[in-house]
Amino acid sequence: MAQIAGDWAAALAPEFSKPYYRDLYAFVRSEYTNGQVFPPPADLFTAFHLTPLSNVKVVILGQDPYHNVGQAHGLSFSVRKGIEIPPSLENIYKELHDELGCTIPAHGCLEKWAAQGVLLLNAVLTVRAHRAHSHAGHGWETFTDAAIRAVNREDRPIVFLLWGRDARNKKSMLTNPKHLILEAPHPSPLSAYRGFFGCGHFKRANEFLAANGETPIDWQID
Repeated sequence: MAQIAGDWAAALAPEFSKPYYRDLYAFVRSEYTNGQVFPPPADLFTAFHLTPLSNVKVVILGQDPYHNVGQAHGLSFSVRKGIEIPPSLENIYKELHDELGCTIPAHGCLEKWAAQGVLLLNAVLTVRAHRAHSHAGHGWETFTDAAIRAVNREDRPIVFLLWGRDARNKKSMLTNPKHLILEAPHPSPLSAYRGFFGCGHFKRANEFLAANGETPIDWQID
């Protein structure tokens, strides 16, 4: 598997020696060896590589990677250029248009957000091809919870966008009063009309960052 470098490596170092992580490593290595797994191994920790812990301004939590060919590349909700935009991301773009007047782009690659400090983190970092949630319950959740707790400990204002039940269940870990926690239904077509549309999260996140002396996120995907 790919390796985590930089400040995330130091923050997550205790996890690598724990029994659950050894079991997780063995499981994921076997899955990559014996079947088709997404994202590609080189993209496994892309969220950490593109958004160092010291740069995190906003956290957007997803569930697990897209499970069809060519979609997942290590960032929650994101797909590479040239891949059809998934429905949940289409709804995110619609909300951005309504909130901030962003034009709706022709692709779904969110690397621009990651480079500005938006941690696009899935709770589970791998998935078997065409089998959603197939790698849930094997240890990734423990590992990414450790990452969330590391962000929570950062001594500066950070925004957490919790969309959907699974993300909102992480709220109990977010104990730092410096942070802003925003909750809404998931942007999936099954739930977006129950409160994701109109939530105002992108505008509120930027207002919070600006009020605390941080540069707001340019949410426009070119």
